[in-house]
Amino acid sequence: MARLIILLGLALVILGAAMTWAPWLVSWFGRLPGDIRIERPGGTVFIPLASMLVLSIALTIIVNLFLRR
Repeated sequence: MARLIILLGLALVILGAAMTWAPWLVSWFGRLPGDIRIERPGGTVFIPLASMLVLSIALTIIVNLFLRR
């Protein structure tokens, strides 16, 4: 369990560094065709369907690569 928490922490640090020093690496998130954005004077609704699908597939591949060893 401790190893998993350490790996998650490292992943968050890497993601934070990427968002700070290389924002173009994560600028695609929320801008893919299939992401729904409804803007009205009363508020905005944002549903990132395509972005979540891409993220889910990528994480599934990464987790399967690490757990199959």
